[in-house]
Amino acid sequence: MNEPTSNNPGSQKPPSSGTGFKLWWIYIPALLLLWLYPLLNNYSSKEITWQQFEKDMLSRKAVEKIVIVNNERADIYIKKEMVNDSMFSKILKPSGGKSIMPGPHYFMNIGSVETFERKLDEAEKNFPISEQIPVNYEKKTSWFWNIIAWVLPFILIFSLWNILLRGRGGMGMGGGGSSIFNFGKSTATLIEKQKSNITFNDVAGMEEAEMEVKEIVDFLKNPETFTRLGAKIPKGIILVGLPGTGKTLLAKAVAGEAQVPFFSISGSEFVEMFVGVGASRVRDLFKRAKEKAPCIIFIDEIDAIGRSRGKGAFMSSSNDERESTLNQLLTEMDGFGTNNGVIVLAATNRADMLDPALLRPGRFDRHIYLELPNMKEREEIFKVHLRPIVYDTTIDVQFLAAQTPGFSGADIANICNESALIAARKKKDKVGRSDFLEAIDRIIAGLERKGKIISPAEKKIIAYHEAGHAVVSWLLKSVDPLIKVSIIPRGKSLGAAMYLPEEKQLHSESYFKEHLCATLGGRAAEEIIFGEISSGALDDLEKVTKEAYMMVVYFGFDKKIGNVSFYDSTGQRDMGIQKPYSEETGKLIDEQVRELINDAYRRAKDILEQNKKSLQNVAELLLQKEIIFKEDLQMILGERTDKQASLPEMEEKIIPSSIAISSNL
Repeated sequence: MNEPTSNNPGSQKPPSSGTGFKLWWIYIPALLLLWLYPLLNNYSSKEITWQQFEKDMLSRKAVEKIVIVNNERADIYIKKEMVNDSMFSKILKPSGGKSIMPGPHYFMNIGSVETFERKLDEAEKNFPISEQIPVNYEKKTSWFWNIIAWVLPFILIFSLWNILLRGRGGMGMGGGGSSIFNFGKSTATLIEKQKSNITFNDVAGMEEAEMEVKEIVDFLKNPETFTRLGAKIPKGIILVGLPGTGKTLLAKAVAGEAQVPFFSISGSEFVEMFVGVGASRVRDLFKRAKEKAPCIIFIDEIDAIGRSRGKGAFMSSSNDERESTLNQLLTEMDGFGTNNGVIVLAATNRADMLDPALLRPGRFDRHIYLELPNMKEREEIFKVHLRPIVYDTTIDVQFLAAQTPGFSGADIANICNESALIAARKKKDKVGRSDFLEAIDRIIAGLERKGKIISPAEKKIIAYHEAGHAVVSWLLKSVDPLIKVSIIPRGKSLGAAMYLPEEKQLHSESYFKEHLCATLGGRAAEEIIFGEISSGALDDLEKVTKEAYMMVVYFGFDKKIGNVSFYDSTGQRDMGIQKPYSEETGKLIDEQVRELINDAYRRAKDILEQNKKSLQNVAELLLQKEIIFKEDLQMILGERTDKQASLPEMEEKIIPSSIAISSNL
């Protein structure tokens, strides 16, 4: 997107008072002094070691005196009569003139005074007393650093205070800043009219939701059309949907179409560790919005501040700051004050966590639910994301939409981008159908790991495991159609059986039971062929366990438990410690889940034992080709029987995964 601009006063730079320019007359001389002082105070003396001192100076009796400075340094003065000595002539007369440098001429760092004195006494023990070198001791302090030590703190305090005052001068300018005086100001980004390049033409697969938000845009553009009949503009719209379904994209399109000021902010930007900052930012945001009315405020991920008050306070370490921020938001949206012309647009994928007071009419009048797109909607989404892609004539948008059931709009955008990357990696001029299919496999199962070393014995186990999935799912009528079986490692999986789920909203009990059976087909095949099982069915067991619990606890498919569901659509019990059923019921649920899984496993084993020859043929073909398709299975297992029509009994809450994966542990 283009860079958002702002016409509010907060985006304008306040006029300079000249104070910052005047401060340079303090900073520049101080910096010059720091730089020049070592040069001005640089000694012409030369540093030497004790060995040089003893060999070249003591032996020649050239030293006039030694001055110990601050018990750290020994300054050495050479006798003037040594000026004709070639060793000392340059240091005594550095420029070749007539005057002799007063010294010190040499210096050396001493470890300690006691050590230096002991060495000097040992070196002069054979010297007459009259020829021994006099040693003086001096304490020296630098006037320069003394001045700096006094002046520098005042300069720093004055500079800090100037910065704070300048920040306070922009306090009323709007918008959060780095100054502590702007700590409670809103950090929302203001997108002015005609500054967003995303419109409703870039949004596809959300016709109903698009119609809802278009009405808000029309209301802002032509309010007379609605107000003449007594209608009032909605105060808030909340977009609820799974990740990747296009909530933020729809908000961006509103910003591009509305032709009114658009404030964009994330819910987490209100949250701070200091109590009162979040509420202050909410007040400042609505104050700025009222000045720009009519306008739209978009709060992304509103669950960061809109979580139910008091829910799970002990588990989630809730504090007063988040609740005070929410209370302020509730007051601003529908309190005693009026917000005429300010519409709040919010997005979240956790609507069950939001406070009921936030969701009521008068605050959020409209709730728009975005679901995963169906085949027709996916086709429209593909058309939008294929616009910048250079593709050939083999691309069939309807075919691609049929190959991606359960994919969100973000997944489809990722597929288009991955296919272009794959084609570019292969040095192609255009993106082809095979590139799209490879991109779909890449997103579903992960990157193909060609370099992973698998022993022949392990490869055989993987082949029979995936063949077990394929044979059982092929022979069961309610299982989704199988399109591909692979034993090439991808991502974390060593092999995969890929299905093409039908887009159904309801599934029967027989569908779930047969799906359990097909998922356990890989482990059953290992036991039949090798006489023991491996750790490769970890992912299968996880899926089976979750799905069996759903059947018993949520969907009411178990006769002993009865027509009871412990599913909580409000999310009130997410952070709860106590379960919604008794301990005896919990034991019964565990028993029924275990019995359900054991029955499915026995059924899978029976099917594979009756079709053991077909299982071996599929596994051998997998070992030869590594990837087999529907046509290969038809040659071995025959045409698949038409699926029986099953009566819909329960709404599907969670879509089962379309991949059976063997994990290597």
